[in-house]
This record gives sequence, C-alpha cells and structure tokens, in this order.
Amino acid sequence: MNLANKLTIFRIILVPVMVIVALINPQGSLFGISTAFWIMGIIFIVASITDKLDGYIARSRNQITTFGKFLDPIADKILVLAAMIIFVEFDRLPAWIPVIVLFREFIVSGYRLVACEKGGKVIAASIWGKLKTVTQMVGVTLMFADRYSFGYFIGNEIGNIGFKILNIITTSMIGLSVIATIFSGWDYIKSGKELFKD
Repeated sequence: MNLANKLTIFRIILVPVMVIVALINPQGSLFGISTAFWIMGIIFIVASITDKLDGYIARSRNQITTFGKFLDPIADKILVLAAMIIFVEFDRLPAWIPVIVLFREFIVSGYRLVACEKGGKVIAASIWGKLKTVTQMVGVTLMFADRYSFGYFIGNEIGNIGFKILNIITTSMIGLSVIATIFSGWDYIKSGKELFKD
C-alpha cells in the first residue's frame, strides 16, 4: 500500500478518535472555547491537511490507484458528516444541514454507480461541487473555534465584537456550503439524466 492510501486510511481513523473526544467531552476551556472543541478542531485540521497531501503525493509520484480513487472521496464525506453530526449533538448546528448534505451524497453516489454500470461515464465535478468542498472544510473548521451556534448573531446579543464577526463568518460559510451542496447535487442530476433514458 502506497503512502497516499495510508494517509487516506489515517484520515478515516481520525474520525472515530474525534467522536470519542466528543463522547468523553473533557472539561475546561481556553479563550472561551471548550477543551473538547480545541482537540476536535485540531484533529479535523490534521485530517483536512492529509486530504490535500494524499492527492498531491498520489499525483506527483504517479501512485493513483483504484483503491485511492474509491476511498478518498468517501473519507472526505465521513469526516465532514461526522463533524456536522457532532455539532448537532452539541446544539451548535441545526439537523437539517447534515440531512441535506447526506441526501446529496446519496444521490451523487447513486448516479456514479449507474454511470459505472453504463460503461464508466464520468460526470465531472462542477464549480458548485468544488465550492461545496471548500466552504464545508472552512466552515466546519471555523465552527470548532466559534463559541456560538449557527446563526446565533441573528436576534441575539454577542458582547465581544470579535466573536460576533466570527459567528457571522462561520454562519455565512456553512450557509454557502448548503447552497453549493444543493446546486452541485442538481448539476449531477442534470448531467446524469441521459443515463436513465432507457
């Protein structure tokens, strides 16, 4: 097994570690952010770095494998959805957001399966798909540093202007990721409609 695939597996292993930290929920805080969120945030950042690193290594060393192409996008989805569900558990994120993300991923995965069955037609990722990935990663990372829940600044007073700005940015990023998720899913449906003509 090459280094790129090992990094992908390592990223998947980090997910249950992050979940265990959430379950243990170690007490204490730093700069108003709980110890658990600091630890989970660091784990998420490390996992996100391995996402970029394994792709770079695979391309630069010409080590792109079928196993890597299969597992890499799955690892990304597991990481983001696990983090979002943890936020739901901590009342930081409304449940409808990960539901939309999960719904989109099931649709896209289904289309890819049909495409493979029909002769391996590749449905290229649109600009919405790339925007979805970037905004999800940035938004989730910021949520670990945000003391407040999604959209808290709307109708609630936040004393510290810095935390208010952070909450606005975090909410905007997550909101944009939801919009990009919906539009990228719709792009897959439009691009793949030929597959169902029979």
